[in-house]
Amino acid sequence: MASAPSSARADVQAVVWLGSAAMLVASALPWVLLRPNRLAPGEYLRLPTPWLVAALLVALLPALMARRARSMVWLAAGAALVLGVWLLGDRTHAALIAQAPFARASAASGLWLYLLGAAIAVYGARQAAGTRRAQLLTWTWLLPVALLVLFGQLSSWSVLVEGRNEGPRWVQELGQHLRLVGSALGLALLIGAPLAVWAAGRERVAGAVLGLANAVQTIPSLALLGLLIAPLSALSHALPVLRQWGISGIGVAPALTAMTLYALLPVLRNGVVALRGVPPGAVDAARGMGMTGSQRFWRVQLPLALPVWLAGVRQAAVLLVGVAAVAALIGAGGLGTYIFKGLQSAAADLILLGAVPAAVLAIIVDALLRGLEQLLGRRLGSVA
Repeated sequence: MASAPSSARADVQAVVWLGSAAMLVASALPWVLLRPNRLAPGEYLRLPTPWLVAALLVALLPALMARRARSMVWLAAGAALVLGVWLLGDRTHAALIAQAPFARASAASGLWLYLLGAAIAVYGARQAAGTRRAQLLTWTWLLPVALLVLFGQLSSWSVLVEGRNEGPRWVQELGQHLRLVGSALGLALLIGAPLAVWAAGRERVAGAVLGLANAVQTIPSLALLGLLIAPLSALSHALPVLRQWGISGIGVAPALTAMTLYALLPVLRNGVVALRGVPPGAVDAARGMGMTGSQRFWRVQLPLALPVWLAGVRQAAVLLVGVAAVAALIGAGGLGTYIFKGLQSAAADLILLGAVPAAVLAIIVDALLRGLEQLLGRRLGSVA
């Protein structure tokens, strides 16, 4: 039976080989789709022979490094990822030479699969890293990729071409997406935090509020938005002052209501679990020191519960970034506007113009809140 370390090494090698295999397969597929305009059918273009050879060699490097020099896998995997991004810009630019201004060059299946394989190899390199410093090295590809974007290497990619055409409207929709997520998360915290504190020490109350929040999450987001249109519309007609405040059956009001309801469950659930997980000995010690109930909560229970509670806030925030895209269906705006516009016109570039920033936004929010969660866990301790 293999020992634990050798088993772990085999697992890492398997992950890196999986990434290399994906890149090898991708090299044989079309990398660019050239269309005369956004909607017309196009022509698939493959890599020229010199670049095909280079892509094959770079695809093999992470797997070879995993066998002979595990400490350098991060370099080979990062180089493959940077090469994929660079080729995205280079090949789309080459495809648009001598084409009409409204021609579009999109990434095809080969390029997407190559980038996916490189990302898997980077993940394998991170698993192979034994130290914190080695783990940080697996992120070094970010700098060259950021430089490629900043210096316009990807300017011919159809998604960025659409982004340039949209210009200030895209920035406006991104801002609206952020406002929707921030407002709904803030409302969920305002409602959910006191409820969690109230329910933490009361079994029946906890069962009722968690059951209700859980029931809300079982309703599909589109259905929940639709169910809110009629009551909010009737309310705004009954109370005209609400219409003056912008509350009606469609738009931001039902979107914010639905998003807040969706975010309540992780905030409530983690709050109740975290507060119940505070060691009774710590509370008794605080009581023995003469602390009042308020002092025990703010100085003992909340600091110990905060890291676990924050994990629920993180889950809610990431959930809201995705749900906010659906809000565009009822006129609330946000990045979902481009996703549904692309679906209606069968334009994949417009879908990516909304979906890619939303995915990146979710990753950034998750990373920031996870970092804060770990920092608080180290500083304050944790109940779990």
